Amino acid sequence: MSQKILLSSKEINIILHRLACQLLENHLDFKDTVLIGIQPRGTFLAARLAKLLKEEYGVKEINLGFLDITFYRDDFRRGEKPLEANKTKIDFLVEDKKVVFVDDVLYTGRSIRAALTAIQSFGRPLEIELLTLIDRRFSRHLPIQPNYRGRQVDAINGEKVKVLWEENDGEDVIYLVKN
Repeated sequence: MSQKILLSSKEINIILHRLACQLLENHLDFKDTVLIGIQPRGTFLAARLAKLLKEEYGVKEINLGFLDITFYRDDFRRGEKPLEANKTKIDFLVEDKKVVFVDDVLYTGRSIRAALTAIQSFGRPLEIELLTLIDRRFSRHLPIQPNYRGRQVDAINGEKVKVLWEENDGEDVIYLVKN
């Protein structure tokens, strides 16, 4: 197994600032917009973006939530090992709000499909957008595309994109891993 660095810590930081600016352009004060990190790995990206928007760009208040999609996945109970559920933390209304789903890697689109179903338990959003750090564009099983993308990667099916976050893994780095 070999791996090469796709994005360094510095490059990730630059991309995060660009994504924050794009969100700011489209949502201004975030009064009618909520950020929802998709569990487990999208939560690190969502929290980092919310922090950037507040501290660096002066957004006063951002509703940030985390959505567990485990029981909404179409592969639930299909694998050999059981899936472990995470916690959903949405302590605000999504009814008539603009929801921005945040995930680290967009691969087949199945996680986003599950998130679309799961969010309905919390109300009916006005609209839903998708922000992803890495878009594996040639791997889609469903017709789902991001509104905001950090970097597009052409990875074949035998390759994996591995995202490490300082908060969880001790460093910010993204690898392309070949089997």
